[in-house]
Amino acid sequence: MATMTLNSTSTYDLPPLPTYTAVVRNDVLSFMPDLYLLTLAPTLSYWIMSIFFHIVDTYDFWPQYRLHTPAEITQRNRVTRYEVLRDVLFQQVLQAVVSIVLGLTDPPQMTGTEEFDVAVWATRVRLAQRALPSMLSFLGLNAAALSKNMAGSHPLLAGVLAGGHYPFLTTSLAADNGSASVPAFAAWELFVAKVIYNVVIPGLQFLVATVFLDTWQYFLHRAMHMNKWLYTTLHSRHHRLYVPYAYGALYNHPVEGFLLDTVGAGIAYKLSLMTTRQGMLFFAFSSMKTVDDHCGYSLPFDPFQHISGNNAAYHDIHHQSWGIKTNFAQPYFTFWDRILGTMWKGDTALKYERSRVNAEKALKAEAEGSAPAAST
Repeated sequence: MATMTLNSTSTYDLPPLPTYTAVVRNDVLSFMPDLYLLTLAPTLSYWIMSIFFHIVDTYDFWPQYRLHTPAEITQRNRVTRYEVLRDVLFQQVLQAVVSIVLGLTDPPQMTGTEEFDVAVWATRVRLAQRALPSMLSFLGLNAAALSKNMAGSHPLLAGVLAGGHYPFLTTSLAADNGSASVPAFAAWELFVAKVIYNVVIPGLQFLVATVFLDTWQYFLHRAMHMNKWLYTTLHSRHHRLYVPYAYGALYNHPVEGFLLDTVGAGIAYKLSLMTTRQGMLFFAFSSMKTVDDHCGYSLPFDPFQHISGNNAAYHDIHHQSWGIKTNFAQPYFTFWDRILGTMWKGDTALKYERSRVNAEKALKAEAEGSAPAAST
């Protein structure tokens, strides 16, 4: 436990901050540096999800939830599974290189400062209470009188109303000539500080990263559709998959993959000031979400498909010839499509049914054409 020491804040009736000794944090896995785990996390999560959906496809476990029939995958896609696999693996090699560079530029990951950091936030909570008497006065309430009346029955609430003054909260501190009594934090202040430090701040970092990534990908993705050269040269490759499947999520031109996914996620990671461990979760989660958006299933029990309206069914519309200029948003939210009017509107049932029927007819005609002539 960190040792408590007096500092200048004690003159303002604030608890002293603890000292600390920062040390380098141990790796998550004893046999692998966090740098390598940061690199491997998105690739491993990508293939775990992809293999799961490939098994579902192969054994046709949930045909009732398919967005497309097997015949459509065979007849409508314009790229072989081998080509998809090859390009995905190439992009993941690029991602790994960039991930290593990002990890090498991260500062050393330290631990031992947690108690101090929580105390800093508890101090801010205490200082924020200083404004309460003025706020109550503005509303015509006498904070001092209210605090005095509640001091006996609700001392903590009285302290809040008094502007964060808790004369009854003290702790002993070792001093040169014995011990001294110094102010202490209320339990609720430490609780709020821990929630801010352990939940609110990481949550805000994740929100910043996801919103930035969504914004980056929406506008770059949209540009690749609106600019003929960009579409023909780069993005058209991804749209050879009219019927997406899980491990084809990262099938695209290497330049597009680098700009859209790798650079976008890397900037989001740095901009949000995530730690290496947070980065592992962010990259892995983003990778899994991307796979799920291309899985080809609308599964009611899939948690990834309930994070927002941007799910497999939503993104699949974008892969159809009739929906290719809509539903640009990915991978998390749909707010840019809503704001800028690029969200698909209207019924899709008849369009999907027509595609299924045409694919079945094409498959039947192909089978009949390749069958040997009947003997007479």
